[in-house]
Amino acid sequence: MAADGPMFPMRSVVLGAFVPSFLAEIGVGAALPIIVTYATDHGASLGLASFLAALVPVGQILADFPAGVVVARLGDRRAMMAASIVAIAAFAAALVGGSLLVLGIAALVLGASQSVFAIARHAYLTVATPPQRRARVLSTLAGVHRTGRFVGPFIGAAVLLFASNRWAFAVGVVTSLLALVALIAVGDTDADLPERAGRRAGRLAGLRARRRGADVDGSDRPSPPRGPSFAQVLKVNREVLTRLGSVALLVALVRGARQTVLPIWGEHIGLDGATISVIFGVAAGMDMLLFYPSGHAMDRLGRMWVGLPGMAVMGVALALIPFTAGAAGLGAVGLLLGFGNGITSGILMTLGSDAAPAQGQAQFLAAWRLQGDLGQAASPLLLSAGPVIGSLAAVVWVTAGAAALAMAAMIRWLPRYSVHANRTTRRRAGLTPDGSRPLDLGE
Repeated sequence: MAADGPMFPMRSVVLGAFVPSFLAEIGVGAALPIIVTYATDHGASLGLASFLAALVPVGQILADFPAGVVVARLGDRRAMMAASIVAIAAFAAALVGGSLLVLGIAALVLGASQSVFAIARHAYLTVATPPQRRARVLSTLAGVHRTGRFVGPFIGAAVLLFASNRWAFAVGVVTSLLALVALIAVGDTDADLPERAGRRAGRLAGLRARRRGADVDGSDRPSPPRGPSFAQVLKVNREVLTRLGSVALLVALVRGARQTVLPIWGEHIGLDGATISVIFGVAAGMDMLLFYPSGHAMDRLGRMWVGLPGMAVMGVALALIPFTAGAAGLGAVGLLLGFGNGITSGILMTLGSDAAPAQGQAQFLAAWRLQGDLGQAASPLLLSAGPVIGSLAAVVWVTAGAAALAMAAMIRWLPRYSVHANRTTRRRAGLTPDGSRPLDLGE
């Protein structure tokens, strides 16, 4: 995409990525709160119902590496279409299955489809967006994702006013189908040109081989050019994936804590469910307000100008939670958590795009996403250790300490692996401080 074009091109970015993502997330948002209730209605214990709900993120983690292979083979947009079809099948199975086994398989498959869709749209926007606008586009994608997850439960609740719990999965069928239709209707865009060029080069190579009199059986015919294997991508990029990847894991752990720590601490201090829900909702609202300012700051000032303050705010907020004893205190800290999370909106996707190689991009982003998913999954597991060791406050403080470690890792590794870490790294790379153009020798 040209750097002087619109910030959000209608066809390639808005219709090609934002609209399908919003529709897909509505369906997931409608289904997630119902899995536990649906399972208990079918005789599951609360523990089994929670396990079934956890299969969605488990499916995401298990599918991250295979998803990278799928995206590399099919291409970004075709992979999003395939993921939408699989999601439709998973939602439909949950809708008509009527058993806990089918529900568990559907949840696992849904998580896998979410992984493919997320990696494909990330890779697609990495190509479709110039680096000087990357953070604004990807943070807006993060905002679209959160808005869809926020709207989904309300649509699901409206459906359930007139139907049984299983019909919440019908919302997912409809929205995934609409996402698929949107992807098909947009067709190929400028961001798909590299993929089309690769396929065309393969076909031309075959034609040339035949014209040169290659073996009649085609055994000497060159095959279409293929990108590097997953193992090769991991080997070549192992340093950046372990070093800069530590930032992704720690940031995801801290950000994942906000989803668990507010309800757990609210229950710990005796708040009722309605009050906890309001606190959680207000924090989520603060979060959603900040995605575009976050991207603007990352593009203009550099990634560290958002990452470091965001982790500092979230670390302080987490450290303050054990000192709260009522709704007002927890609500204030919840707002602080929402602010810190909001100003880091899109940072992990942006850093992944900054570091991704031109060859093996999908595989790299799959490995990058896996580290974020592992950090996200580790957060509730860490907090669940509080009752076991007899001190929930101690575990919350450990999580706050992870924010400090994330800041240290950013300071150490971002300037090394991202040209856009700050204005100094941009100048060293021959760019203007805002990253918008090459630096003039006279500047």
